[in-house]
Amino acid sequence: MRLKIFIKTYGCQMNERDSEMAAVLLQRRGFTIADCEKQADIIILNTCSVRAKAEEKAIGKMRLLAAGRKKGRKNLIIGAAGCMVQRMQADIFRQVPGLDFALSPSAFAAAGDVIEKVLAGRRPAADFSEGRPAGETNTHFENKVSAFINVLYGCNRHCSYCIVPAVRGREWSRPAAEIIREAAEVVRNGAREIILLGQSILAYGRLNPVWKNEPESPLGFTEPFPRLLEALAAVNGLKRLRFMSSHPSGCTDELARCFGELPAVCPHVHLPLQSGSDRILKMMNRGYTAAEYRGAVARLRRRVPDIAVTTDIIVGFPAETREDFDLTRAFMEEIGFNNAFIFKYNPRPGTKAAELDDDVPSAEKLRRNHVILEEQNRRSLELNRKLLGRECLALIEGRSRRNPDRWSGRTDGNVLAVFEKTDGCRPGGLVRIKINRAEAQTLYGAPC
Repeated sequence: MRLKIFIKTYGCQMNERDSEMAAVLLQRRGFTIADCEKQADIIILNTCSVRAKAEEKAIGKMRLLAAGRKKGRKNLIIGAAGCMVQRMQADIFRQVPGLDFALSPSAFAAAGDVIEKVLAGRRPAADFSEGRPAGETNTHFENKVSAFINVLYGCNRHCSYCIVPAVRGREWSRPAAEIIREAAEVVRNGAREIILLGQSILAYGRLNPVWKNEPESPLGFTEPFPRLLEALAAVNGLKRLRFMSSHPSGCTDELARCFGELPAVCPHVHLPLQSGSDRILKMMNRGYTAAEYRGAVARLRRRVPDIAVTTDIIVGFPAETREDFDLTRAFMEEIGFNNAFIFKYNPRPGTKAAELDDDVPSAEKLRRNHVILEEQNRRSLELNRKLLGRECLALIEGRSRRNPDRWSGRTDGNVLAVFEKTDGCRPGGLVRIKINRAEAQTLYGAPC
């Protein structure tokens, strides 16, 4: 009997990509991927370590699964993988008694070998490998509308609050030719949109060579990442190209030109701000001032005035005063972000910020979170309402979750769009819709 594996993913798109890679490789080893936990003989939790709450959820879930073995699922095998494993190392087995195996982010390709050890009775088993992960090429599910492709691993920025350099390692860029081959492969297998991933993706190609014996850029791009965008935009059958996450230092004139001259590159950039206070930005070691961030956005908007800009914000960072907080609010209003993800600061072990006094009370962090979220929802609603009566092009992802009689997709500005079904609509297709209703996070319309 083929054992069934269920993979539950916490955290970012990189974790989602890791889980997909592991699932495809495990299928090749003879395992079956289960649709839900109840069907599974083996459950893997792919963990996140960016915030304490994500770790708490994962550990709580593992303990719950381990306790469930006493209530009838005695043969269930439980594994942990991902960033939390890299941070905790062998201590995770103490934190979760009964855990059967653990894998670092770089060890996903070895999941089959580790599971075989457990099945042979050698438990707990672990692979805490560091460095560049293996198994990227030809490890995507087929017939997916969107596909994630890693182009840059690790991060060298060392923002004071961030655990990523410790759990994902030093920055390293994949060779361009390898990425282009992978992109052509996923498009042949049904993908119509590619989302490039990297913790600080605009640094692609700065620290190690990525172009070798490749033709010169037809459009004259010389910077590594714009050259990569140009090459990928030329992949036959690819309709849309996105990337995340960005840093103001990479928002060059060449990058702006990509948005203006490459039709496949969507007019949307996710550009984390974190704070509008220069004092707090310096404490965060973000590497820019509010003025430099403003200049980065201006360069993009000079080329594409309607480019959608989304961001991340941290509230309640150590020593953040109400004046610092108000600077963030004012800066967000000035830039006019299309959307923002708001996080309450919590210290992560091993980071520089963890050595600071976490002096903003929890209640005040929550208040600041609510204030910025409310203001951003108002701003998002205002921007979306400007689209009423206009036509937008949406990439169809599938049926609407709330109403199966409707389709859903995303605009090129990365806004969710829900629209009426029409003949010829299918996942992966592009449909032009006229917007007749707008909410802060969703547009509604009908095919033109």
